[in-house]
Amino acid sequence: MRFGILGPLRVGGGESTVTAGRDRVVLAMLLLRSGRLVPVEELVDAVWEERPPATARAQLQTCVSRLRRRLAELGLAPETIVTDPAGYGVRTTPADLDAEVFARGVDAARAAVAAGRLADAGTRFRAALALWRGPALAGIPSRSVRRRAQALDEQRLTALEECVDVELRLGQAAELIEELAESVDQHPLRERLRGQLMLALSSVGRQADALAVYREGRRIYADELGIEPGVELQELHQRVLAGDLALAGRETRAIVPVRSLPRAIGDFTGRQDTLARLVKEIEEDGQIQLIDGMAGSGKTTLAVHVATALADRYPDAQLFVDLHGHSERTPLTTATAVTALLRQLGVPAERVPVNPDDRLALWRTELAGRRALVVLDNAATADQVAPLLPNGSHCLVLITSRRRLVGVDEGRPSSLPVLDADEAIELLGRVAGAERIADEPEAAAEVARRCGYLPLAIRLAGARLAHRPQWRVADLAERLVAGAGPLAELAAGQRSVGQAFALSYAQVTPSAQRLFRLIGLYPGGRFDSRVAAALAELPMTETQDLLDELVDAHLVEEVQPGRYRLHDLLREYARLLLAPPQRQVERRAALERLLDHHLSVTLAIARTIEAAGSRRNIPASTPGRPDLVAAPVAEGRAWFEENLAGLTALVRLAEEEDFPAQCWQLARACWRLNFDGGHLDELIETHTIGLRVAERLGDEAAIAVMLNYLSSAYFRLARFPEAIRSMEVALDLRRRLGLRGDVLSTLWNLGISYAANGDFRQSKAMFDEAVDMVDGLGDAHELTNLQNNLCFALIGWGRYDEALRTARQHLLLARQTRDMRQTVNAIGHLGMIRHRMGDLGPARRILRLALHLKRKEGNRFGEGEVLNELGVIERVDGRPERAAALHRDALVAMIEVGDRIGQCASRNLLAQAILEQGDVASALDLHRRVLHDATRLGARYEQARALEGVARCVRASDPAAARTHLTRALSLFRQVESPDQHGVERVLAELG
Repeated sequence: MRFGILGPLRVGGGESTVTAGRDRVVLAMLLLRSGRLVPVEELVDAVWEERPPATARAQLQTCVSRLRRRLAELGLAPETIVTDPAGYGVRTTPADLDAEVFARGVDAARAAVAAGRLADAGTRFRAALALWRGPALAGIPSRSVRRRAQALDEQRLTALEECVDVELRLGQAAELIEELAESVDQHPLRERLRGQLMLALSSVGRQADALAVYREGRRIYADELGIEPGVELQELHQRVLAGDLALAGRETRAIVPVRSLPRAIGDFTGRQDTLARLVKEIEEDGQIQLIDGMAGSGKTTLAVHVATALADRYPDAQLFVDLHGHSERTPLTTATAVTALLRQLGVPAERVPVNPDDRLALWRTELAGRRALVVLDNAATADQVAPLLPNGSHCLVLITSRRRLVGVDEGRPSSLPVLDADEAIELLGRVAGAERIADEPEAAAEVARRCGYLPLAIRLAGARLAHRPQWRVADLAERLVAGAGPLAELAAGQRSVGQAFALSYAQVTPSAQRLFRLIGLYPGGRFDSRVAAALAELPMTETQDLLDELVDAHLVEEVQPGRYRLHDLLREYARLLLAPPQRQVERRAALERLLDHHLSVTLAIARTIEAAGSRRNIPASTPGRPDLVAAPVAEGRAWFEENLAGLTALVRLAEEEDFPAQCWQLARACWRLNFDGGHLDELIETHTIGLRVAERLGDEAAIAVMLNYLSSAYFRLARFPEAIRSMEVALDLRRRLGLRGDVLSTLWNLGISYAANGDFRQSKAMFDEAVDMVDGLGDAHELTNLQNNLCFALIGWGRYDEALRTARQHLLLARQTRDMRQTVNAIGHLGMIRHRMGDLGPARRILRLALHLKRKEGNRFGEGEVLNELGVIERVDGRPERAAALHRDALVAMIEVGDRIGQCASRNLLAQAILEQGDVASALDLHRRVLHDATRLGARYEQARALEGVARCVRASDPAAARTHLTRALSLFRQVESPDQHGVERVLAELG
């Protein structure tokens, strides 16, 4: 490895071989983004942070020049560092950078775990972990470098935990105890490590020590975080107490696919580990191996390499026969196949019996005294190959098929997957030329992805490049995206991916063929059997049988029980089968069923999770197939998260295929799930599409719905002017349409948006109008929503007495209407208000209750709000360390839901807690970051808090600068009428 970042920076094999501070920062940033361009702006920020000189770009060029000279001195090519108008990059091979070697090693270890090869997994994990020489990029103080290096350190810890899991299962607990104890000391808050130490101690009979480890962890969690250990650790504690822990000490081995025999191709790529594992497995026990996989996955090639590797062990015979199970020829009969095998053994034609049974008897007799290896390639059915199996244990039989040969009881089955991304690119380079592929890494990666990492497709793509030296790799990538599509491009002579798929497709029943065609319409990744049943308009039992048939034929992959997916190229093939004009009626009817099924499910889920006021504009729907809707509705949010990508793609599909009603209604149905889950990009995309469709329909009510919920994403992203503009248009439309309830909800949403934007007077005007409307409607549910938003605005305005009255009324009414969501909101607001009024004891109790309830309902944004509030209380009570932990947890929650203002607030509060711990530099760094982000967002309140925080940090060292920052903060606090202005005024008076 030429570069090392898993520890102090290392170049060319030596420590600290680049000594200049700025050069080290630049090289570290480039290596952290190896293979990609790093923009100049990022490098400038990393080197100089908030105070880059005017000559920063020129100085950066000087750094790069020095680095190139230094690389040349160390025997590395200066062009390893590449220059582009947009920035700089480092060109490395997969073996050049220890972090990439580590990542590949961990991936290989995880694959071994998934395959059940625990001993192999443990070896690979340890080899990967051995690459670490200390904390990543230790000694480089740049914040940008440290932030990225910390992510690497986290990867090491995760890999260590996974490695320990494997070694515990292998019965190596005693050897792990010392290492785990040291790791727990270094990372006392890491529950998984603590649980592993408890397991190791308990498994060697040291239950008392295991219980002591738990007690120490519980004390630390209580002191540092104010919480109990997690559920898993508590359950583990109970198991230790009960004495029921037992670790499996034996490794389970997985079956690995094999390949065929004629000639082992020279560019064999990506299956070396599989080959080695299979050889070992056969040596131990496995005389009949069944290898299946989709068309083009490389079954025959792998079998040939396995047979070649084992040929010396079977010196008497090495036989191969193509059974033509999936080809344009008629599959060989068993009698014909055994004749071919006998002739390969040298049996004269006149000795081959006419009677098929006698022929098989001769075959077994001929093998009886031999150590023979037999490859039965491209089998059609189990019945075709079962009679060919020898009786003795001294022969090896490798069977390949596109079908799962469930009838060969003696065989050990394996399914061959596609290549991973690195293997696919390596194979492409072997066929088309490694240097050519290395010159265009991004285009090569795109070609491999468009080929679906399928070996046959990669080989055909590489052959096209090899025979067209004038083409760039990017030219082929573009052709695979545009033009006639990837299947038309992936052909060479008589070989094509489409032809290979057609042979598999022809082998299944007409009903399975129809289901396969229709499944190709689903635009997402994974789907369940209910989606297939809706597409095909079939009962679930019949659908499941057909799916099983498609899985057995490797036309569909079952990724987990009841969850399926199509390979990208198979999906393209299925769509082509539906393209002819005579199939358009079938296609459109299936699309409508697909959209209606997902719309029925999402609408039903929305009705279970949305407040009464929001449910008003959920479109009415009667499921066409109620039997397909109940189960996903019962899963609720979990079903939505699993199908998020597919639902977003379905909204796009509905627009493209001209299903306007389903398009905007599906976007609306997914709103709350997207909003609560922090999927704001998806929310904006779907509602923007829905808005376009509603405008084309001229449906003003639908336009208003799309604008209203589109504004919610803008609000969460702190794009308040856009949110306000969208809601103002929606308000005008709803007023014109006489939709009083929707007018009301838009008014209170406008009120909260004005408040968040610091315009409390305009906010109050919206709420006053909304109160008048509620009084007229007499709707208790509407009033609870209004009170919730009004309370939020009053808290921000500093009107705590009025806010307290409103929160109490809100809580009472929410409980009367049994609206749990609003009840929890009211409790949270009460805790915030009592805190701001100085009642810290009651505030803490109320907020802890609110935190528990918000976590229970999965409200991550609300959880973050409460965590921040509790953190402030801890800081005021003189516990800044505990406060900092709470603010960090709040920041994680705000990042997850995409709330940028919440992130600014969390960082400002975290900086205050850090400052009180005495870390001025870190606190200043955080406040400056918030100042940058809040200024860009136009968030005046958090901008003011950041300015005030910077002033606190520099007050002792630079009173003049502190005064300047406080003056700017005061101006902003006055603009938003925040009560914080009074505290700033007092500090300015003290400074004079």
